[in-house]
Amino acid sequence: MIDPSLMSDMLSPFLVSLKLAAITTLCLLLFATPMAYWLAKPSRGHFVARVKVVLMGIIAMPLVLPPTVIGFYLLLLLSPSSGIGHYLHELGVSPLIFTFEGLVIGSIIYSLPFYIQPVYAQFLRIPTSVMDMAGLLEPSRLRRFMRVALPQAKVGIILGSLISFAHTIGEFGVVLMIGGSISGETKVVSIAIYEQVEALNYDAAHMMSGVLIIIGMIMVALIASVNKLNQR
Repeated sequence: MIDPSLMSDMLSPFLVSLKLAAITTLCLLLFATPMAYWLAKPSRGHFVARVKVVLMGIIAMPLVLPPTVIGFYLLLLLSPSSGIGHYLHELGVSPLIFTFEGLVIGSIIYSLPFYIQPVYAQFLRIPTSVMDMAGLLEPSRLRRFMRVALPQAKVGIILGSLISFAHTIGEFGVVLMIGGSISGETKVVSIAIYEQVEALNYDAAHMMSGVLIIIGMIMVALIASVNKLNQR
């Protein structure tokens, strides 16, 4: 049986994971959606087209690299002794490594391709004639994006949000490298399960894994429903 004193320790990682997944998904909605729209727009020059190809390749790197590799270089990049972290330290900004804020940055980078791809694909499906007509009727690019492009891509946005949320909850390597295991701050549920297994607390590990399985099944069902709606 599970020691009742462990219940609070088991609940905290779930709350951190849900908070991290929600904030990461919200950040992707705000800045990755316009990025996907820009990437999907026809390029008017060879230079811009090449930039988009390179950017798409960089965005896709988390799909082929081990999470620990990305986490390692993010750790160096955000460290106060090197990279961006050094300049932030010079400006008096607190170090981002082993903080929840650092986890958010790492999760955004690692979940970016999982959000970009379905949204990008949905923007590509918008007929060129629709956007050309919108350009004639609405001179403002922002209004065309808000009133025409976004409604056309809502299925891809919902799908990308669900995938990113589910992926962030289950992430292990990147968050371990950047955030470590600080209770109530950076200890997410995947790390908590690993620690319970190391401590031979299999009952606790089973319970936490079971909750993740239920969450995963719910997310898969939602994603399948959105995919079915997209096919219609």
